[in-house]
Amino acid sequence: MDAKISSLEAGKMVSEYDGSKFFTVSFIKRGDGSLRVMNCRKGVKKHLKGGKIAYDPKSKGLVGIWDAQVEAGKNAYRMISLEAIKSVVMDGIKYIVV
Repeated sequence: MDAKISSLEAGKMVSEYDGSKFFTVSFIKRGDGSLRVMNCRKGVKKHLKGGKIAYDPKSKGLVGIWDAQVEAGKNAYRMISLEAIKSVVMDGIKYIVV
């Protein structure tokens, strides 16, 4: 059974999730408005190349994740807009944003 949560709750869950665990998130892409589903993880530092990000993601409502979808060559760092989240699957439970 799916749990229903608010956009605010979904954003908080993703922001505070344990970085050692994978989760799946679906969200609306800002660029073209399409739905994207991503298997990802937070806290990955293995592939960093140095340098600093030029802005504060939290102040823009974004969270940084590691996109683990290797088959499409994605396998890279991404930013997710917390307000655009439509669903999250964590620890075997699917949360739908209503």
